[in-house]
Amino acid sequence: MQKKTLKPIPFSPVLLASSSSFRQLLLAKITSEFDSISPDIDETPHQHESPENLALRLAAQKAHSVCHNHPGHWIIGSDQVAMCGTIRLEKPGNEQNAIQQLLNASGNRVSFYTAVSLLNPGGKYPRTELDICHVYFKTLQRRQIERYIELEKPLNCAGSFMSEGLGISLVDRIEGNDPNALVGLPLILLVKLMEEFGVGVF
Repeated sequence: MQKKTLKPIPFSPVLLASSSSFRQLLLAKITSEFDSISPDIDETPHQHESPENLALRLAAQKAHSVCHNHPGHWIIGSDQVAMCGTIRLEKPGNEQNAIQQLLNASGNRVSFYTAVSLLNPGGKYPRTELDICHVYFKTLQRRQIERYIELEKPLNCAGSFMSEGLGISLVDRIEGNDPNALVGLPLILLVKLMEEFGVGVF
């Protein structure tokens, strides 16, 4: 008797619950056909909420916030929280904030908690995972920081740091499982979640 081969579940249509151009470029590495939408959620941390739980909660909320209007889609949500000690590093928004963030990071470790959430069509079986990456910064001079910000303009990046560009010159080492997670979307974990649903990239 011939053994039946199970057909993979199609990973389509796909909706990325993010307006981030960085996440869109990352997702394009594993699927060329997807749409993106900006989720409308309150990202205020809960009292005493850990960075891990904050990233996980926001990634899941982003995915859930758009699922009702797109019930037939695979939906991906993601969120990243950057911490320098007990200080949460937001997107700087302007050069002065960026300079201060990198002065604080100088000679220190900054931890990036990046969560990804995947909802299957219908949203009944959500999956959410977390990647943790530690970045160890060199001791930086203010002039070096100012020049970096002038060239890279990382004003829309948590921690004022872009590892995929000139920012890599600011660090001694990076400890983590997935360089994509540091940019904003943990693709290794996303593929793992897809496989749990019976979906493959190939």
